[in-house]
Amino acid sequence: MTAVLVSTTINGDTVEYACQPDEPLLDVLRNRLGLTGAKEGCGTGDCGACSVTVDGALVCSCLMLAAEANGKRVETIEGMAKEELHPLQRKFIEHAALQCGFCTPGILVAAKALLERNPDPTDTEVRYWLAGNLCRCTGY
Repeated sequence: MTAVLVSTTINGDTVEYACQPDEPLLDVLRNRLGLTGAKEGCGTGDCGACSVTVDGALVCSCLMLAAEANGKRVETIEGMAKEELHPLQRKFIEHAALQCGFCTPGILVAAKALLERNPDPTDTEVRYWLAGNLCRCTGY
């Protein structure tokens, strides 16, 4: 297969990489760019551990092709805290809302995406937005 050259913005930085046409964005983020916050939990988009935002939309990076990121703005958990922790990250720590940490990055990315769309969501909206994130530790 012929490699595809991609130019994108990841966590505010312009990034270029070559990828295979069938290569998932998750693999490029983790294996080429060293952004290991997104995890592969299922590889089928069911667990949310690989959640990132692409042009502000919540996406399972295991299902998105890396080539599709061309010209887009991608944000991972690593981009959530610039000089200090994001308020959501601080609250997770403050309320001990993590155990092993495997699912935590995806949950935080999903929560941030929700709050960017709706800064005052109802309990039902929060449950809906986080329903795609599964936690093994809590026996989801």
